Amino acid sequence: MSSTEIAALHGREILDSRGNPTIEVEMRLACGVCARAAAPSGASTGIHEAWELRDGEPTRYRGKGVLNAVSLVNNEIAAGLAGADAAVQEELDRRLIALDGTETKSRLGANTILAVSIAAARAAAAAKGLPLWRSLEAPAGRASMPVPMMNILNGGVHAHWQGADFQEYMIVPYGAPTFREALRYGSETYHALRSILAAKGHHTGVGDEGGFAPAVGSNREPLDLIVEAIEAAGYRPGAEIGLALDPASSGFFEDGAYRLKTEGRSLSAGEMVDYYADLAAAYPIIVIEDGLAEDDWDGWQMLTARLGDHLELVGDDLFVTNVARIQEGIRQGAANAVLIKPNQIGTVTETVAAVDLAQGNGWGAMVSHRSGETVDTFIADLCVALGTGHLKTGAPARGERVEKYNQLLRIEEEAGSSLTFAGRNAFVR
Repeated sequence: MSSTEIAALHGREILDSRGNPTIEVEMRLACGVCARAAAPSGASTGIHEAWELRDGEPTRYRGKGVLNAVSLVNNEIAAGLAGADAAVQEELDRRLIALDGTETKSRLGANTILAVSIAAARAAAAAKGLPLWRSLEAPAGRASMPVPMMNILNGGVHAHWQGADFQEYMIVPYGAPTFREALRYGSETYHALRSILAAKGHHTGVGDEGGFAPAVGSNREPLDLIVEAIEAAGYRPGAEIGLALDPASSGFFEDGAYRLKTEGRSLSAGEMVDYYADLAAAYPIIVIEDGLAEDDWDGWQMLTARLGDHLELVGDDLFVTNVARIQEGIRQGAANAVLIKPNQIGTVTETVAAVDLAQGNGWGAMVSHRSGETVDTFIADLCVALGTGHLKTGAPARGERVEKYNQLLRIEEEAGSSLTFAGRNAFVR
């Protein structure tokens, strides 16, 4: 028996950052090492994502319970992985995919499978006496410290459509010399924004990802507020801190048009591209994520042709961390970067394959959290290991967001000078 052979699996139902159930898996190896992992959950989800398994029992947690997933881990999956070696990630993940037997992981659930897959990666690293990022790193020399992408102002579904149409406005402290300093730049700007919002009479409570959700009158106003906050914190917009947008445009795409409710406008794909071009000319924007809807391939081609030479254009709902959809995007020239969310696809192996495909074609790969998170820090180690250069994991607030940033601080401290800070080089332009 290998020392890294799986000896026991145990699933349990825990709560995520929104107070909804999610699944946590503990894995014990033959050598005695134990590790655990928990699956996150999205609020704004793409229609092409792998399936999230929920109980659907309306009298319990409003149908969101995961006791079915827990039972699958403790019984069918535990039996199906008997004799599996946690240190051979690809083989273990293939077994999980085969056990499920569906294209969308609808039988076992991507959330169930992912928790097992990450627990195996973490247990194998511990058994080898390596930090998780070191164990995941391949090939050697690829690792780097990422730029934190901090969602500090919200609209869209994250603000219950009470403010801007765009879902996320992020600050990007790429001009800092180290990750630690980038985190400081971002935190100071975040607190400056809080003070500015309060002075202007705006509500300063925070949303799921720690960002503020003021009742603004346009989609430009948040950009003006953030630029003001950057300057108030003592930094230079564009030189030290850039901006990123996640409009999450599938949320306001209706009947073939992009309907900006905040501004009372209805735009075609071409007009939406013009809208973004005007914003990029007026503000230090470096990234636009999900600028167009998840199946608007023609619109994405227009956006990429117009802005792809100087902005990173990230597909989230368009690609859902799925290699087949990323390949189609590369073929069509739609986008030039991919958002990487492990729970959209379900296994560590498939997640790494998505990053490899993007990077191998000169595209960016931005690892991301979900709005319903846990304190699991897997994505922090993943982005370092694969050298993705940027990590999107919310504002410098709320424990489940901050814990990812704190894990990166630990990694930077432990690695010393062996890891460089990605800075501006992280972004495809």
